[in-house]
Amino acid sequence: MGLVLAVEGLNTAVEKLADFVHAENHPKIAFIKDISAGAVAFAVFAGIAIIFLIYIPIIMQLL
Repeated sequence: MGLVLAVEGLNTAVEKLADFVHAENHPKIAFIKDISAGAVAFAVFAGIAIIFLIYIPIIMQLL
């Protein structure tokens, strides 16, 4: 969860910096924002996978 929050903070910083540099819509700025949002999504999916790796064996023992 800490990794997701850290990457989300970096995503916010990248988006604010991009808006400061070029306030209007620009294809390259949009691409940079999409990549930073993709990094957040990747961190979320990795976090979910780690949660499953930790808790599935515990749940299987209870059944």
